[in-house]
Amino acid sequence: MTGQMLVLNAGSSSLKFALFDPGTRPARIAAGNLSRIGSAPWLKLRIGDTTTETRAAADGPIDLRVAAALVFDALYAKGLLDGISAVGHRIVHGGAMFTAPVLLDAAVVGQLEALVPLAPLHQPHNLDIVRFAAERLPQAAQIGCFDTAFHAARPRLDMLYALPRELTDDGMIAYGFHGLSYAHIAARLRALDGERAGGRTIVAHLGSGASLCAMQGGVSVATTMGFSALEGLMMATRSGSIDPGILLHLIEAKGMTASEISELLYSRSGLLGVSGFSGDMQVLIESDASQAREAVDLFIYRTGRAIGSLAAVLGGLDTLVFTAGIGENSTIIRQRLGDAAAWLGVQIDADANQRGNAVISPPGSAVMAHVIPADEELAIAEGMIACLENGLDG
Repeated sequence: MTGQMLVLNAGSSSLKFALFDPGTRPARIAAGNLSRIGSAPWLKLRIGDTTTETRAAADGPIDLRVAAALVFDALYAKGLLDGISAVGHRIVHGGAMFTAPVLLDAAVVGQLEALVPLAPLHQPHNLDIVRFAAERLPQAAQIGCFDTAFHAARPRLDMLYALPRELTDDGMIAYGFHGLSYAHIAARLRALDGERAGGRTIVAHLGSGASLCAMQGGVSVATTMGFSALEGLMMATRSGSIDPGILLHLIEAKGMTASEISELLYSRSGLLGVSGFSGDMQVLIESDASQAREAVDLFIYRTGRAIGSLAAVLGGLDTLVFTAGIGENSTIIRQRLGDAAAWLGVQIDADANQRGNAVISPPGSAVMAHVIPADEELAIAEGMIACLENGLDG
């Protein structure tokens, strides 16, 4: 393909972006992030290996379209919007239909709108940015890359819930998320280990949203998130898996509405709910409050138990990977999870872990423990190239 590629990765409180030159492996020209959209917006832009700009982007809270406009204006001022031929977007939910990157026309966007109830914190923001980018760069192809796609080929039994078949046929299955992050990790493991790609691997994507993925040879075979991004691990403000009887009780005995329960599970639970004051793991680690300690302990317990569950699916463990904000930056959480999985052969070298080495297991360890930075933007860029090449070939 000719022209440069712009990648936009919209979340509920931030907008990450990157600019690539296409090639056999996309080359990053610039990258950045507009963070803290709902409080004190802050823009970071890095061009090449030398120029970094960080500054306040606005005086107070802004919505995502304003954030996108500020990002586009910053790129335009640096001459970085010239020659953009394609814009790639992270789309959280592709449902059963979209299992590979796709050109985003009006019909496709309409189909993705129907999936908003399955990912209410992310899907609306993703699609808002698609529309904005189409307005600002009408000459560019808009391409969607899906967080659910990486998990689409895993075994059917990992997708099924024990529900009546008509509900399963209506799409009530476990889709799995964080697929772009996992696709990047799988590619890195192949680069390090060839087609074996770490063998029996569990990847811990631990950030404000958190999940685990079991891979065999770099292919997803099981994951903790399911029909929505609520299932699985305890997260910053999301509950993770919960007895559905609690939800029935809240409806029948407490009179809560669907919107109230949604707000409870997505925004007032997890680390925030248990601690009572913060969903930020580092804040909780540094706190002396007993509720903070309990929140961290529960996170470790739930995650350690889930690692055991996925190891059972794999029949053992060869590789453990930490990624995303907590996974990449918290030495304490990595050490504690390594201790929780010691029965599987996991060992964490304290010095390597403290230094943040790429490999934090000691030589000769039965399980290799890696720290690999998340790079969803690169995964999107690679998906864009594949999509455009397939389109040209077709």
